[in-house]
Amino acid sequence: MALEAYAAANPDKIHTDVLTKARDSCYKARDAFYACLEKESDKKPTEIASVGLLYPLECKECRNEYVKQCRSSWVKHFDRQYCQNKRVQRLLDDKGSRRGPLTLPQPYTFKPIA
Repeated sequence: MALEAYAAANPDKIHTDVLTKARDSCYKARDAFYACLEKESDKKPTEIASVGLLYPLECKECRNEYVKQCRSSWVKHFDRQYCQNKRVQRLLDDKGSRRGPLTLPQPYTFKPIA
């Protein structure tokens, strides 16, 4: 419904930022930024991106290009996705803090049926 109303109000408007060429340039800028994050992961993150993502100063130029090439909603989405993947990977890699499998109650802890 909303899409039809928007299309009726803007019949000749073409959003060039969602065409194939623009998407490809966005994806390349995104991949370059995240590659920089991985490469510079040993340095202290000092810059703040969207959704709480921190990155080092060395990646600022890549970040600016990424933000310039992509829609802001896409940048937020990709940042959330990256943070979520990192969080999951960190939890999977953190073997020391896992307590192991849950233990089930032993039969002697149950009351006998009368």
